[in-house]
Amino acid sequence: MPTQTMADADPDWEYAPLRIPSDVTRVNAAVRLALHAEYGGWELARVRRYADGSRQILLRRKRRAAEPVPMPGLSA
Repeated sequence: MPTQTMADADPDWEYAPLRIPSDVTRVNAAVRLALHAEYGGWELARVRRYADGSRQILLRRKRRAAEPVPMPGLSA
């Protein structure tokens, strides 16, 4: 969507991008995504793999009313 962000387009979901470098193995990437799913409530929305081997991941989850949860990749 060129003129609006994903958050504007779908008010029921919140989205978080996650970049995984090319030196991370597929197994380690799967573990990282499983941890985000288990502890943050995120699910996989989209994966793009680039020619250099890196991956651009888009995670999504249902919006929560008043419970602030840190974004993926950030530690509290």
